[in-house]
Amino acid sequence: MSRSLSRLTCLAVALATGLGAAGCTLTGRSGGDVTGSISQPITQAQARSEIDQLAARYRSSPTDMANAVRYGRALRATGQSAQAVAVLERVAIGTQRSPVVLGEYGRALADVGRYDQALQVLSGAHRPDQPDWRIVNVQGSIYDQMGRHDEAQKAYEDALRMSPGQPTVLANLGLSYALSRKLPQAEQVLRQAAAHPQADARMRQNLALVVGLQGRFQEAEEIARRDLPPAEAEQNVAAMRAMISQPNTWRQMGQGQRRPAAQQTQQTPPAAPRG
Repeated sequence: MSRSLSRLTCLAVALATGLGAAGCTLTGRSGGDVTGSISQPITQAQARSEIDQLAARYRSSPTDMANAVRYGRALRATGQSAQAVAVLERVAIGTQRSPVVLGEYGRALADVGRYDQALQVLSGAHRPDQPDWRIVNVQGSIYDQMGRHDEAQKAYEDALRMSPGQPTVLANLGLSYALSRKLPQAEQVLRQAAAHPQADARMRQNLALVVGLQGRFQEAEEIARRDLPPAEAEQNVAAMRAMISQPNTWRQMGQGQRRPAAQQTQQTPPAAPRG
C-alpha cells in the first residue's frame, strides 16, 4: 500500500469511527519546520548520513546542547524516538529549561505516545508573554493525537493569530476539522493551505482526500494527480469510493456522532518514523 493510500485509510477510518488521529500524519508530527521546530530542520537522508558522527560527539560531550538537539532530531527522523527521548531528557536536565531543548524533547515524547508529559514539557518551551506559533502548532497536533479535537482547533487558531496564513497550521486545522467530521470546514481551510506559495504535496493530498470523502471523486483525482502518478491517484480515489460505500460506517459520519476520545496509550520503542 502506498504511503498516501495508508494516510487516506487511516484518516478515513478515524473520521468514520470517531477514533483519535494516532498513526495519521499531521503536519505537527512530520519533519522540518512544520513540526513546530525552533531549530534547523533535518531530512531523513541527512539524518542517516550524520547520525554516526552526531552519536560519537554526543558520547564524548553529552552536554553539548546544539549537538544533542541535532542528534535527537536525527534519531526521530530515523525511527528511534525512544532513544531521542533519553538523549533529550538528559540534556534538558542540564540546560536549565532551554526552550530549544524543551521543544525537541516535547516532540520526542509525543512520538512515543507520552502525550500528557509532552504537553507539560512544551508549555515550558516558550514564554506566555512571547508565545511561539510553532510550539502552539505542535501542541495542537498532540491534542489531535489524543482525540481532543476542540482543544486542538483552539490551539491552531491561536497559532494563526500569531502567524496569520501560516500554511502548516492551516493544514493541521483542516485535518482536525476532518477528524471532527466537519468536512466543508476542512475543505475550506485546506484550500487555503494548498493555495499558499509554500504549500507542499501533503497539503494538496489532504485536500484531495477531504474532497473525495464528500463524494466529489473526479475533482479529488484531479487534485491528487498534481503530485502522484495517475495510477496512484486513481487507486486513492477508488479507496475513497470503497470506504464511502460502507453505509453503516459513513452514516455515523453523516450524523456527526461524537465518541469519547480514545484513551492515551504508551508506545514501546522503537517508534515509527514521524519526522
